[in-house]
Amino acid sequence: MNVETETMKNEAAPEIRIGGGVPVLGPRDTPVAEVVHACHSASIDQGLAALAIPGLNRETLEPVLQYCAGLRCVADNVSCPGCKRRTEAQGIETLDQFILSKKEVIVGDGRVRLKGEGTETVTTPCLETLSKQWSGENYWFWARRVIRKLRHGLRRAHMRGEPVAGEGETPSIILMEPQLADNIGMVARACANFGLDDLRLVSPRDGWPNEKARIAASGANYIIDDARAYGTLEESIADLNWVGATTARQRDLRKPVLTPEQAIVEMRKRISRGERCGVLFGRERNGLETSEVAVADAFIMIPVNSRFASLNLAQAVLLTGYEWMRSDAGRSLGRVTTYEKPLTEGLYLGRDRPATKEELLGLFEHLERELETNGFFNPAHRRSTVSQNLRTLLTRLNATEQEVRTLRGIVATLSQGKGRARKREE
Repeated sequence: MNVETETMKNEAAPEIRIGGGVPVLGPRDTPVAEVVHACHSASIDQGLAALAIPGLNRETLEPVLQYCAGLRCVADNVSCPGCKRRTEAQGIETLDQFILSKKEVIVGDGRVRLKGEGTETVTTPCLETLSKQWSGENYWFWARRVIRKLRHGLRRAHMRGEPVAGEGETPSIILMEPQLADNIGMVARACANFGLDDLRLVSPRDGWPNEKARIAASGANYIIDDARAYGTLEESIADLNWVGATTARQRDLRKPVLTPEQAIVEMRKRISRGERCGVLFGRERNGLETSEVAVADAFIMIPVNSRFASLNLAQAVLLTGYEWMRSDAGRSLGRVTTYEKPLTEGLYLGRDRPATKEELLGLFEHLERELETNGFFNPAHRRSTVSQNLRTLLTRLNATEQEVRTLRGIVATLSQGKGRARKREE
């Protein structure tokens, strides 16, 4: 054990104190919410390293998280800056009330400033961000998630998976400046669902690699591990021969317009010739710029409600992936395990088999014999027509061998009675 580790072990666990109406800990009076945020936005170890609070480590972190997760701040009549509980306790219900409660809200580079009646000055990158974040974060919910990570590790962290195809055998999925790590994780999961192994990121806002993306991938870890980040769009597509750009907006560019189904046909044709292909997806907020679409070979436009055409990023990738997998002749429906065989469209028979014509004819004759005995064919000259109708109906069932046996048992039981029917069958 090195000196640094020994020192951390011997340091006393930091206690939560109340300072200025805020639960804090450590020599710099770090708010509890800041501890939760650091460990939630990155890995626990990365968060602890960034906080650098003496005595705060994996062994001493959980009591701090439990304070927040259990809302013990309510009993102490305190709250953290940026917490939704604080705005609720202050009775702030609207954005207007929030701005009024501050001394000044500085927007962007400071050329826009909103004056209020309070004493605190806050900053925000833009008014759109302020409108979404003014009420604060649910830190207690974040704390509960970090506790689960602390106790059990990342959900499905043991699941590794592996690519289903060789390099270049599937289209590359390219995300242009993705804003949220959670969205990258959900895209990775969609890629894994449909066998798209190559994920490329152009200038992800929150950096790469990112632990939150791994969590959101929900087991698609190999996609996350193999994903590559690029500084520019040109770098991300440099090795590709054909690129389709997804868009919901019409562009004044003379390029082929394809549905996902048509785009997949084009890419499969090109990949079979040894070319490499990719599909470019835009930012969550405003999609792709026209200058970015201009470098693509075709538009890919998904059939949608024309009055509500914007898709979630992961949904758009999932629809494209579905078309890719749907056109794969070797696909299977649902999962395949050691005990489950691949399934294809059509009637599922399991261990059963379709009835033979001999078995069906035996059923017809048995049924008609019992109906004759019980006077069903009346008038008699209608027997031929009724028998043909019955045979047509039963043939249309596509019955299995077991189902034919069951039907014959039903006929025997109804005509003879349960005990007598069994004796007669023997």
